[in-house]
Amino acid sequence: MKLFNTLSKQKEELKPLRDKKIGMYTCGPTVYDVAHIGNLRKYICDDLLYRTLVANDYQVTRVMNITDVDDKTIKRAEGNRKKFEEQTKGFEVSFFEDLKKLNIVEPTEITRATEYIDQMVEFIEDLIKKGYAYKTSDGSVYFSITKFKSYGKLSGLENRELKVGARVNSDEYDKENPSDFALWKTWDESDGEIFWETSLGKGRPGWHIECSAMAMDTLGTTIDIHTGGVDNIFPHHENEIAQSEARSDKKFVNYWVHNEHLLVDGRKMSKSLGNFFRLSDIEKKGYNPLDFRYLVSGAHYRSKLNFTWEGLEAAKNARERLSRLLAAEATGDLGIVNQTYLDQFNEKVSDDINIPEGLAVLWELVRDNTVTQQDKKATILAMDKILGLNLVSSANRKQFSAEGKAMIIVGFESNPEIEGLVADREKAKKEKNFNQADTLREKIEKMGYKIEDTNIGPRLSKK
Repeated sequence: MKLFNTLSKQKEELKPLRDKKIGMYTCGPTVYDVAHIGNLRKYICDDLLYRTLVANDYQVTRVMNITDVDDKTIKRAEGNRKKFEEQTKGFEVSFFEDLKKLNIVEPTEITRATEYIDQMVEFIEDLIKKGYAYKTSDGSVYFSITKFKSYGKLSGLENRELKVGARVNSDEYDKENPSDFALWKTWDESDGEIFWETSLGKGRPGWHIECSAMAMDTLGTTIDIHTGGVDNIFPHHENEIAQSEARSDKKFVNYWVHNEHLLVDGRKMSKSLGNFFRLSDIEKKGYNPLDFRYLVSGAHYRSKLNFTWEGLEAAKNARERLSRLLAAEATGDLGIVNQTYLDQFNEKVSDDINIPEGLAVLWELVRDNTVTQQDKKATILAMDKILGLNLVSSANRKQFSAEGKAMIIVGFESNPEIEGLVADREKAKKEKNFNQADTLREKIEKMGYKIEDTNIGPRLSKK
């Protein structure tokens, strides 16, 4: 298996620290607002990486952090502690609901910055003792980037003039500004009730130290894989490397994996341009979140993805075509996996997570008339373990015990309310209560679903 390493600027063969065991750290959300589709692209890309690792027989321990204290969360809460806690928790819940809709596998462990304050303080004190960090007159602590000789190796800043003695207090700052960055921020009035009393004084951690402390505490001094968006390369990941390696004197991460931006109609997403979308906006237009997952899968993670509604419609049609193929009646049980096609698929996706080329293999299989429908089904389902499109198979059908029939669910996650109505309709039909059956059909259709009667059971899909 190969990955493009941002640190070396080239594709490398994956060589884990411990045989087939991998420690993977994912930069999680800053929970000051609901995630937008650009944020969600990143987590789909991370999920595709995780699934590919698992398919290659790696045992992956994946840690995702929640940034629940930083400049943005404090500003949003206006310094009110109760409001701060309610908002960060609420946005975290919303985030994981979106991940579930996108069929993203839950991390092995979730860490929250507010639960690691003690570890961060100890980390910072170690950096002070080693001479890499210093206190200012107001009590804040900064990392001295000139003391870390290889500062800039991830982002390519090595040859840029460092601003000796210049300090930046903001968590997110000018990408042309390689200056000393805050590890600990002393309290001021704008923080309000949001602070911690520690040996460093009254204040809170800077954003960059949070990830280093959580990553090293859960995964060890050196980590196999660290993921993030390209916007995190500088300053965030550059600063993570500096403070982590300054403390441990060891390499922090072996493989840095970054995904590119998502654009909307060729432009950066912005509320002022009216092209700012969340997953709920996609759902309101009648699309399944997994249509967006398919759209994301169609572009390599290191390429910019241009989101358009026409593109999403094409993704929807492609995904639903696969679902129909797998749920088609009169094709019997699953057949045998076509190993030739599956090997080609695995070879493509294992080469720097090239999902688009993997999809090309899948569609070549669909068009191959020499492969039986049953064998196509089995092979596509094997591929879907990586794609994560939650495609339907006979094994997923909901059984009606009285009839021995199956509810064939196409293109959406299990919905107990709808399934209950379908079961009631089947019962009404069996009892020859056709008026009740028609009423239930109308109710199901008003809720946005389409129901078709087949000889093996009702087929349910989104309109």
